[in-house]
Parts: sequence; C-alpha cells; structure tokens
Amino acid sequence: MIEPDELSMASIRDGVLSDRTVAVLGLARSGVALARFLVDAGARVSVYDGRPADELEAAVAALEGRPVELFLGPDVEPATAWDGAALVTTSPSINPDYPTTEPRLRSALAALVARRRAGDHGAPALLSEADLFLRLCPAPTVGVTGTKGKTTTAALAHALLATDRDHPAVLGGNIGVPLIERLPELTPRHRIVIELSELQLPTLSRGTTVAAYTNVTADHLDRHGSLDAYRRVKRRLAELVDPDGAVILNADDPVVASYAAGARARPIWYGLGAPRAGGLGVVDGAIVARELAPLGGGEAADGPIAAVEDLRIPGRHNVSNALAALAAALLFGLRPAPIRAALARFEGVEHRLEPVATIDGVRFVNDSQGTQPDAVAAALRAFDPPIVLIAGGRGKDVDLAGLAAVVAERATGAVLIGEMADQLADLFASAGLDRIERAATLEEAVRRADAMAREATSPDAPATVLLSPAAASFDMFADYEARGRAFKAAVADLASQRTGRAER
Repeated sequence: MIEPDELSMASIRDGVLSDRTVAVLGLARSGVALARFLVDAGARVSVYDGRPADELEAAVAALEGRPVELFLGPDVEPATAWDGAALVTTSPSINPDYPTTEPRLRSALAALVARRRAGDHGAPALLSEADLFLRLCPAPTVGVTGTKGKTTTAALAHALLATDRDHPAVLGGNIGVPLIERLPELTPRHRIVIELSELQLPTLSRGTTVAAYTNVTADHLDRHGSLDAYRRVKRRLAELVDPDGAVILNADDPVVASYAAGARARPIWYGLGAPRAGGLGVVDGAIVARELAPLGGGEAADGPIAAVEDLRIPGRHNVSNALAALAAALLFGLRPAPIRAALARFEGVEHRLEPVATIDGVRFVNDSQGTQPDAVAAALRAFDPPIVLIAGGRGKDVDLAGLAAVVAERATGAVLIGEMADQLADLFASAGLDRIERAATLEEAVRRADAMAREATSPDAPATVLLSPAAASFDMFADYEARGRAFKAAVADLASQRTGRAER
C-alpha cells in the first residue's frame, strides 16, 4: 500500500508510484486529470465510473491514449476497480458520506473506509484530487470558499496576484480546472488560487496558506442533510489553514464571522463599513486598508487602496467579493497601483452577472450560476428596475420564501421554466408579483421576457432581462454552464431576428 504521508513531488519523481496500481473513481474533469497525472507519474491506473460507456466517450478520448484499465457502466462492481490497488483517488463528488454518491459505490467505499479504520493493512488509502494536490503543492495557496461569490472572488484574486510577474499565479479547483496536472511545473515562487466547494472541503486533510470566505447561507442540503452540517463543512477550511497564514473573513456575514473562533491563523476582516484593524473596509466610496500586514512581515497596507467605482462588476455583493480578493493580494505584498489597474480590467466571470447583449434598449444578463436564493436576491439588487426575471429548474431543498419578497419588490415580472415553475409561480404571486408567465423552453422564456421588458422599458429606465434561476439545471440541461450557453444562444438568435443593433 501507499501511505498518503509518503507522497511528495520528490518521492513521485523518484518513482514511488512506478508500476503501482492506483484507482481513479469518477471520469469527469477531475478524474480525467487524475488519471493522466498518475499514468505520467508511472502508475498503473484503473478507472471506475458507473455511467454507461457510450456516455463517457469524450472523457475516455481526453485520456489521449494513455494505458488505463477502464471499469465503466452500471453492471460493473465498483470494488473491482481497486482490487489490488495501492491507492484510491476520487473526483470531488464521490464520497462515502454523501447520499448523492451512487448507492453501490457509496456502500463499497464505506466498506473500504471501515477496513482502513480497523487497521487492515491490505486496504488502500482514499484520497481526493483536491487533497492530493494540497499534499504535493510546493507553492503558497489561497483557498476560496463560500456559498456564493467564490468563483468571482477566486478569479479576481488570481487576476490581482497575476500582476506580480516575479510570482506566476495559477487558478483552478472547483472553478472547473483541476490543478493536479499542473504540479510538475509548480515551484515555491508560484501562487495558487484554488476555489473549494462543499464537495471538496470534507475530503481535505491539508489546508491552504490563506483561507478566504465570501458568505455562508444555505445550499446543498440534499447532500449534507441540515444547515448546521453544511456550515460545519464550510468551517473546515478555517480549521485546516496554515497557522503561519491567514483566514480572510466577511465581518458582515455572521456565520463566516463565527469561524474566527476555530481558525488556526490570524483573521483578516473585511466588510462594507469602516475597516477593522488589520483588515479592509469601505469609507466614503473608497476601499480602505487599516494596518493590513503581509505574510512574512513587511510594510502594512494602510489607507485608500482603490475606489469602489473602479470595479466593473455590478452589485453591492461584488464589492464584498472584491474586498476578499483584495485582502488576499495585500497579504502577498501587492501595492495599490497595480491593484487599481487590475480592478479596472476585471469584467467578471462567465455565467455570473455576465452582460450578454443590449437589444433595442433591453439589456440581457446571464446569471445562470444563480442557483441559490441569496445569489438571486443579490443579482436583482445589482440592477435598476424594470427587471424581468427568468427563473426555474430543479429544486435544491432550500427555503425560497425570502426570495419571493425580493422578486416582488425588484422585478416587473417573471418568466418561469422547468420543474419548479409552478412552485415559484405560487411563491411569487403570494408575495405580490402581478406579471408571471411560464415557458416550456429557455428559448421561449427569452422571447417572452423580451416582450415583457420592452413593454416596461423607457428612455429614462431601460429594462433588464435577468436569467438567475434560483434552481439547479439538471431537469433541462447538463449543468449551469450549458444553461447559460443556451441563454446566450437564444439572445443571439433574438438579436438576429430584430432590426435593432445588439451591443455588449
């Protein structure tokens, strides 16, 4: 067996994995990256995925001909994939503690974990892709997590750190880019920004150099069972952070603020009011640092860093996200001038309040990643009325009552799609929203929302059509990205049919 503590990039280069069998569970992006990394490190790799082989053709092709033994399909017994393996590695969504893990695989993994705990020396260790990366990474890391805003915050933190050419910056993790394959090129001079979700956090045995939190509300209760359990999962990053590092905490979020009690490193507080000592805040439209000392010592940042109006990403919530990213940059010694320049260039992240087009005065915004009520509420508050909301999809077992009041206050109307259309219609109507329509497809929803918006728009108050679904995508699309792309395609089709000029 290979014990996890034996693993380092030096030991891998020395051949610790050579001709050893390592199993990879799951053949999504992380699984493909794991398999490629392990084969290239000399391991004999077996891969299990319970989906039918014909659904995995693209993933298998992404292995690029590497010699991998495949165990694919619903008829394969999962444990056969790690029979004789020295180590088992997993994609983020695969965990014996998750009820969302495929039942047969979950049962087989639970038995494997029980054998390890009982001291069975023939049972291989279980490591996630994120945990393996953090064990092997030679560079300082910034881990970003939260219910919403973590992708924008991670992307902005990376953009800020990338202005320091002496320290190459790398972005990945839950943002969609597995980092495991980048390990051979990384050095202590690199700086790594890794977005970490509630899927990855419970699998970690190592923390990051800096832990940054956006907010913690309610999400993924289908996986974690209760709000308290979900909050405990999110606390994990603060509990594991490097004691010589820092934990960046949102003073305006009471759950995140409570994580200071369990953190192993100094807290860096940020908020939309005046800054605390050693943190960041906002004073008279300026983002201000107060005695924020970088890691390892050096001159503390103290005073104005940038203006709020320098931000190109809309919404009060994005000011908060920017503060978290700025705190990470200041911890690594960046100065205000390059920070301001990077802020002025940063336009946000695809599928997160993404401007798509303006057609005959109606603005279309893709917020397909808005799958949780607080995110949708923040999106509605990011734009001036009139707003037509496109929402709906598959429910996530979260309370939407509070969102309904915000929709009634901020939206002129709503067009609803997917499995939750009737539920959302009842909620929004009971909160006082008068104009509600349903659509069978997203393309129809765009057409209906456009018509509604054109009725409401005026030269002094241009309308916005906002896709922010408050639901998962899986009833109609493979993921939120596919839903966002479909929205953009529908808007492009609408523009081609209209005589007005469409603009970004």
